Amino acid sequence: MNANQLINMIVRQVIRTFVNKGVNAGINTLSKNDGQAKQNRQTAKSVRQAAKISRRLSK
Repeated sequence: MNANQLINMIVRQVIRTFVNKGVNAGINTLSKNDGQAKQNRQTAKSVRQAAKISRRLSK
């Protein structure tokens, strides 16, 4: 492995972490602000699961 590959690997991991945190924060914010919070939390959970599955499949 050369230095470029190592740097790219680390950058991808960091970006993936930030993107996931941002998506989760946005979903949580939407689920808290609405009167249908319980339904939104369930939807948020299913969206997180779908994102997790898609990340697994894309590897």
